[in-house]
Amino acid sequence: AAIQLIMEAIQSAGYTPGKDIGLGMDAAASEFFKDGKYQLSSESKSLTANEMIDYYEKLIDKYPILSIEDGLAEQDWGNWEKMTDRLGASIQIVGDDIFVTNPEIFKKGIDANIGNSILIKLNQIGTVTETLDAIEMAKQAGYTTVISHRSGETEDTFISDLVVGVGGGQIKTGSMSRSDRVAKYNQLIRIEEDLGDAAKFSDNIFISE
Repeated sequence: AAIQLIMEAIQSAGYTPGKDIGLGMDAAASEFFKDGKYQLSSESKSLTANEMIDYYEKLIDKYPILSIEDGLAEQDWGNWEKMTDRLGASIQIVGDDIFVTNPEIFKKGIDANIGNSILIKLNQIGTVTETLDAIEMAKQAGYTTVISHRSGETEDTFISDLVVGVGGGQIKTGSMSRSDRVAKYNQLIRIEEDLGDAAKFSDNIFISE
């Protein structure tokens, strides 16, 4: 399994899974939601929302998964609340497709107890002002934020500045496999150098002590 390979890679690098490094996954469940069920084609399974949540619980018990993004489909609002109730006390439940960085939609999600974190995509909502509104709304509601790139990116590094500037704590910008991604990590390193001793690495901010 892919997760097992990641676990082996962590250990081979000399780190301890669950202590030094935790795992986050983007399930993108809307992509395999069809006719009211979740179709796991690689495992020949067709799961209800409750069974899908059971599936995640088993993964969380087996692996140090600390964050799940889009664990259920964007149109499956009622079951998002169930997932949050069952998993939200122990891991980060990130809403991307369900919130689309839209403060109006996000407010409805907060009121419905959906998720405990929001993925922030600056050019998805369209303006810096609306982006900051969504981030502030998240902070006021006790939600975490994950500042994210888009799948089609340039070497612009603004999101690196944004995540530090708003005290977001988490950035999602992919593996260091392309220059557009490396540029953002390099900018974070430059920011850390500029801040010196004032720089603080934010780890496990969504884990209850």
